[in-house]
Amino acid sequence: MKIIMVGEGAFGHKHLDALKNIDDVEVVSIAGGVEESTKATADKYGIAHWTLDLQEALAQPGVEAAIITSPTPIHARQAIEVMKAGKHVMVEIPMADSLADAQAVCDVQKETGLVAMAGHTRRFNPSHQYLNKKFRAGELNIQQMDVQTYFFRRKNLNALGQPRSWTDHLLWHHACHTVDLFAYQTGEEIVDVMAMQGPKHPELGIAMDMSIGMKTTSGAICTLSLSFNNDGPLGTFFRYICDNGTYIARYDDLVDGKENPIDVSKVDVSMNGIELQDREFIAAIREGREPNASVSQALIAMKVLDRIEKALGE
Repeated sequence: MKIIMVGEGAFGHKHLDALKNIDDVEVVSIAGGVEESTKATADKYGIAHWTLDLQEALAQPGVEAAIITSPTPIHARQAIEVMKAGKHVMVEIPMADSLADAQAVCDVQKETGLVAMAGHTRRFNPSHQYLNKKFRAGELNIQQMDVQTYFFRRKNLNALGQPRSWTDHLLWHHACHTVDLFAYQTGEEIVDVMAMQGPKHPELGIAMDMSIGMKTTSGAICTLSLSFNNDGPLGTFFRYICDNGTYIARYDDLVDGKENPIDVSKVDVSMNGIELQDREFIAAIREGREPNASVSQALIAMKVLDRIEKALGE
């Protein structure tokens, strides 16, 4: 299967590393945003063609699909452009930074019937998969998810330490992971939300600290704390407080409430959540089915984020 990578930044590299482990997949072009870094990425991964023109990349012979890892503000526009060119698409989280744009992506997917997937990696991390199987089997029920999403981003740099041409957002990007995961793990509708945020950064123009609360139909709650001011351990950490045990997920690793490691190495064919996400996208195309984390499924989280944004008075 011939695919293209849209975006040459940190997450483009993560997907390119993951795709090397998947049989019968070839990345034939990179459509980037900056000439120097796009060329450097193509050279690093041995990809013969690169361009700053998405349509040129999509027009390469035999291309079936695209993975979008470009800046958040253009995710929706590029996803729609890919589908209108007749190609399947996976768009990194978030698929849009507004409910209206997310709905537009879903509308085009319905019109075209193509596979369109959002990059909700948490659904695929073995740690969260392990617990999801227990939730679906009725062995565990969530009482509360307590989540910390902490970074130190007082300057507008990406994960590679390079200057960003756009500004990241705690709500539409980082909170999106947890909102989707909470709905997915409980299997319930989020019926109540509350939120507050701290002062906005004088240059970046975004709130650097945020607190979000959510509740499902059964009464399960989620408490989410987010910060770009945290100068300490970085990342997102999930504490599942259940009726029959407590679990802490740190990306692909899982421990119980007493920090005893849980072996999740046999949960799936890889311990890399990005790779498992990419495998699902490719399998859905080959099997002609809706993928886990399809854009229509992801729209549920986007509707909740819209409600939270309104609660913040944005």
